[in-house]
Amino acid sequence: MGSMGHSVPSVDWRHLAARIKSWGTALGFDAVGIAGIELEAAEKRLLQWLAAGWHGEMNYMARHGARRARPRELVPGTASIISVRMNYWPEAEDAQANLDHAGRAYISRYALGRDYHKLLRARLQKLADRIAGEVGEYGYRVFSDSAPVMEVELAAKSGLGWRGKHTLLLTRDAGSWFFLGEIYCDLPLPPDAPGEDHCGTCTRCLAACPTGAIVAPYRLDARRCISYLTIELEGSIPEPLRPLLGNRIYGCDDCQLCCPWNRYARMTREADFAVRNRLDSATLIELFGWSDEEFAARLAGSAIRRIGHARWLRNLAVALGNAPSAEEVVAALQARADHPSALVREHVHWALFRHGAGR
Repeated sequence: MGSMGHSVPSVDWRHLAARIKSWGTALGFDAVGIAGIELEAAEKRLLQWLAAGWHGEMNYMARHGARRARPRELVPGTASIISVRMNYWPEAEDAQANLDHAGRAYISRYALGRDYHKLLRARLQKLADRIAGEVGEYGYRVFSDSAPVMEVELAAKSGLGWRGKHTLLLTRDAGSWFFLGEIYCDLPLPPDAPGEDHCGTCTRCLAACPTGAIVAPYRLDARRCISYLTIELEGSIPEPLRPLLGNRIYGCDDCQLCCPWNRYARMTREADFAVRNRLDSATLIELFGWSDEEFAARLAGSAIRRIGHARWLRNLAVALGNAPSAEEVVAALQARADHPSALVREHVHWALFRHGAGR
């Protein structure tokens, strides 16, 4: 990264901004926008959210606090932020049909293929290098869900869409099935007009949330969110919430699946986001049978691997506890009843009790 505090008087910044957008789309981003660095209103909302304790055990959220809303504190010298989005909706078995099939595992669509972090960062780095080829050395840092960055806020500010009532970014031409990334830079690029809200009176996402985590429009209590419970939470899933998880073993897409704007979602063009290991149609029993070694080998390069085998089994045990009773379900659970991990044992025993097979 070059030193911050860039000044090239001969550059036509508006023209450069237009070229950055065309370079970005040529690199595979589906949209590119530019945001300024003022996030005072977002900072106020963030601090209220943290004060309410809705971040749960995501201590890094509280640790970074207001810094998340102050780009220059994260990257000194930042003058503008390039924001990008990339579609990830894969060619996969029908999501709703999979949710409705209680014996199958439901995995959030974004995690069916390879981990997006490396791909997005590498692509952002290419864009940053292309800019350097034009203006010379400049100060920048690339991010993709990798630091205290208010991605949705910045994307909306850069005109890429608006924050939906489920708190995710929405856009009229592509719904919400996309990843976001940013380049914080010291170039004084002119900002785009922010996106306008088009949720209207619709509240489908609030009604669809299995655990009632979307407590009001634009307000999410992460402690009840299935994505938080299955991915971020390290310990026990609260018992009252377990039956509400259904067969969702990694993340949750319900608030997106019901969104009318997602009828305009586009299929991804990235081979890395294609389904691996039949994760769009695998059964709970099949995945619960994976050994620690199989889990590591099959999910190499996947975002899922980061939760580790024990939490993978914890999530699957809950889903098996919610599955229709059957001999093979009970047998699968009993095979893990004496697992070395207390976390796994606790959730397996809960599931066995659900099937009337507890000790």
